[in-house]
Amino acid sequence: MIQIIDNGVYLIKGQEALEVKDNVLLDANQQPVSLTDLAVGAEKVGQESARQNTMAYQILSRHNTSGDMDSLKIRFDALTSHDITYVGIVQTARASGLKEFPVPYVLTNCHNSLSAVGGTINEDDHVFGLSAAQKYGGIYVPAHQAVIHQYMREMMSKSGSMILGSDSHTRYGAFGTMGVGEGGPELVKQLLQKTYDVKCPEVVAIYLEGKPRPGVGPQDVALAIIGAVFKKGFVKNKIMEFVGPGISNLSVDFRSGIDVMTTETTCLSSIWVTDEQVQRYFAIHGRPEAYAKLEPGEVAYYDGMVKVDLSKIVPMIALPFHPSNVYTIEELNQNPYDILKIVEEEGRKQLDNPAIQFNLTDRIVNGRLKVDQGIVAGCAGGSFENLMDVAAILDHQSVGSDYLSFSVYPASQPIYYQLIQNGAAAKLMAAGALLKTAFCGPCFGAGDVPANGQLSIRHTTRNFPNREGSKPGDLQISSVALMDARSIAATVVNGGRLTPATELDVAPADYRYEFNGEIYQKRVYQGCCAPKAEADLKFGPNIADWPEMIALPENILLTFAAVIDDPVTTTDELIPSGETSSYRSNPLKLAEFTLSRKVPEYVERAKALQVLEYERRKFVAASAGNVNTAAAFAQDAELSVALRELGEEVLNYNPAFENVENVLASTGLGTVIYANKPGDGSAREQAASCQKVLGGSANIAREYATKRYRSNLINWGMLPFTMDEEKIPFNVGDALFIPNIRQHVQNEQSDIAAQLFTADGVKEIQLNLSHLTQDEREIILKGCLINYYGAK
Repeated sequence: MIQIIDNGVYLIKGQEALEVKDNVLLDANQQPVSLTDLAVGAEKVGQESARQNTMAYQILSRHNTSGDMDSLKIRFDALTSHDITYVGIVQTARASGLKEFPVPYVLTNCHNSLSAVGGTINEDDHVFGLSAAQKYGGIYVPAHQAVIHQYMREMMSKSGSMILGSDSHTRYGAFGTMGVGEGGPELVKQLLQKTYDVKCPEVVAIYLEGKPRPGVGPQDVALAIIGAVFKKGFVKNKIMEFVGPGISNLSVDFRSGIDVMTTETTCLSSIWVTDEQVQRYFAIHGRPEAYAKLEPGEVAYYDGMVKVDLSKIVPMIALPFHPSNVYTIEELNQNPYDILKIVEEEGRKQLDNPAIQFNLTDRIVNGRLKVDQGIVAGCAGGSFENLMDVAAILDHQSVGSDYLSFSVYPASQPIYYQLIQNGAAAKLMAAGALLKTAFCGPCFGAGDVPANGQLSIRHTTRNFPNREGSKPGDLQISSVALMDARSIAATVVNGGRLTPATELDVAPADYRYEFNGEIYQKRVYQGCCAPKAEADLKFGPNIADWPEMIALPENILLTFAAVIDDPVTTTDELIPSGETSSYRSNPLKLAEFTLSRKVPEYVERAKALQVLEYERRKFVAASAGNVNTAAAFAQDAELSVALRELGEEVLNYNPAFENVENVLASTGLGTVIYANKPGDGSAREQAASCQKVLGGSANIAREYATKRYRSNLINWGMLPFTMDEEKIPFNVGDALFIPNIRQHVQNEQSDIAAQLFTADGVKEIQLNLSHLTQDEREIILKGCLINYYGAK
């Protein structure tokens, strides 16, 4: 059902794919063919000109301000954030000189609208958001009106446009809009009328053919694609361009359901061919002018291709703890013990806590996996057509009165309204399903947390460890498997026994839809391009400014506060989601949760080193750089034993320094995290900023899982090192001295020599610091993005 072509591909007239293999063009039967045989003009045959015929290239070129398509500087048409991120973004932009929002900026409230943690702090942030929209001229979507991406689909998407969001699932390709999800600092740059800088990404064609069988939904197609490409990194930081005859067999809701999950492939963005169905969607939503026909040129060149035969896709399940851990439901039902045993073993390694008993095989009842909870929610699950099919399956059925529960969250109030109008809501309620308002909670651990030991099946976006809300520090563990809404509904009506929707014979749902725009007209604040400079921002007591962050010192001594050898480290592990995010507007409070579910000791280790760095700064300030004064100060102040020992350790192997005081005067102290491949998952900047707040100065990795996490590190002034050593040479407590680091960054040096201090002695190692733009180097030198703009 999935075929990966890891070679260049020419797409002819949007239909026929020709693989470039050893400089020979091959057709679908692997027979040689020439473009001239296909009556394609010679002027269009060249690879570079054909590359410019992709939809992605055309959109990027229209938004690029650099004049160089190899090094893009993008200006976006609109921005969007939710209530985990917009306070920090506005605060950072304020500190950098923000006067008004220069482009439409949508602030939504779909992540902490049900969380009661911290008393008033969630609603305080919502009040701040509305005041910011009024003061700077933005759009404010109140809580429960819509999840962030559904509002953007309905009201902001436009064929040929680009939208930047501070959420990783910013994906509107099915509407002809290239969406990019990044950390908050990238939105700050746009608010300050700067650019999004990136090397021109490769473009991979996702060629769809055939038609899905009844019972197969968008999540099934998405999981099949994710399972095929994620571990290979086939589309990492690339653009997925959806083409082929199969697109016409998919509704816009279906396309969008696939598209939003492309984030889990680690691609940069996505774009689809648009057609009459997209045109009709915009017309229904009162925005016919937003439509434009998009399609590749007559001959388009792609850097690879994923062929998907939709007719062969079957119901899928992504088992814990990643969306790429994909099986067909059929194979799992045929062999549950062996498959679940493997998942248990891998999961226990990932959890790395012998006190937690992670079991799935105990959920097997009479030879089939039995689940405890079903949820359909958020930007992936809560679409109109998904819920209509769920209602059709549950019609005259029962959720039952045992342990099984089932909840659905329509993705917007207009969708909810239509479900009420057409009777689908009544069918769901009569069957025992719970209907809840638009909320992203089940996707990030702030709603419907299962009981300890339970398994939940969800049509949401992610199933990382503890993302459903369990707290491993309290020895809790529950888990999530991702499935399509249709098979979740089929499982629910079968008493929780895992059941693919293809086993049911259900009449097709009626997808006729009428959009009620009055719902937004009466509740959404529309202040775009109408700032009220005299309006005051309204601060709750939890909203705090960022602590001081200093410039990169001449030398740096890094202490390893965490060494993680998992194949991939998610942003959820770096900073947990769920109730933790209620503290998002207070950097110091939020930082207390850094790595709390993965390395609980991290915060105390980082704080202990930070105390020494504060002592060092006091020493430097008192001595004003004079070594003699420094020595006198050190004697009078009696430098702590720990700080002096660090200085002596460096001094012993670096005779260029005259004394310990000389070392401390020019050498900053910070912590560093090593992880093989950090940054998979959420775009939340706090995965980096929380480390910075605690004195984090660098990450070291074999590679970074996503561009957005690496960008977050840079924007918070942290050094994004990579290394090639086969065996991890680091342990917690080791120290890494990097002399002349400031000079290396200024001189654009990629290969960085460092001294590794371990219990067994000292050795030289090589780090890499490459692919930094000039602006990124300046941000690191200044200490963070706030300092960078403050200096300007």
